[in-house]
Amino acid sequence: MTPRKADLQDRKERILAITVDQYIKTVSPVSSSCIVQKYGLDFSSATIRNVLAELEEEGYLTHPHTSAGRVPTQRGYRYYVDHLMEEIQLLETEKTRIRAEYKRESAELDKLLERTSRVLSETTHCTSLVSVDGWGNRIFCQGTSFVVEYPDYQDISKIRGILAALDEKERLLQLINKELDEQTTIFIGKELECEDIDTCSLVVSRYQARHGPSGRIAVLGPTWMDYKRVVSALDYFSDLIEEIL
Repeated sequence: MTPRKADLQDRKERILAITVDQYIKTVSPVSSSCIVQKYGLDFSSATIRNVLAELEEEGYLTHPHTSAGRVPTQRGYRYYVDHLMEEIQLLETEKTRIRAEYKRESAELDKLLERTSRVLSETTHCTSLVSVDGWGNRIFCQGTSFVVEYPDYQDISKIRGILAALDEKERLLQLINKELDEQTTIFIGKELECEDIDTCSLVVSRYQARHGPSGRIAVLGPTWMDYKRVVSALDYFSDLIEEIL
């Protein structure tokens, strides 16, 4: 790639990352003027408009007919999580709060995993799923009520479909037991191969206790979920389970 092409690619990636980050924060279409005002880039508004148009032509962004702003597509989210997402860590205050929750619970495995599911859901504001290998169809699921609170999920039939999928334990286990490419793997939209939740994303992580069980821990939420925070939370909870059990 020539230096000029590399510069153009860097510019497109930077603007795509900003667009995705801003949409995750606001769940509102992102305009070129918004990018100029909030991020102070060294590009003109016209240049940013051109880049947004190119990203839309390439399938990374789209725009509602009623707005001049853009929103990420599932392809845009995939590129973002694979190439542009920065790593973050939970704050120490959050880690302290999470650890304190475990001290209130008995050492029984099912109680600990139920608590894990609840606290993970509260931390991410998404639906959490925790399974244990060898426990048949047993799965701990918390936070389904968050589905009806997502601002872009106003279609009642869509909400019904998601809630119905969350009520089918076998289907949930199939989802979180998918082949994982890495310790923590992200499935976006249609990659889930489940029509009822193809507007959602699923982040799945493995855990293996030192002297106990293994299993999966996952978060299901909208495609515009805060991926950085969800991945950080899952990494921390997986390590915590392995330490406590």
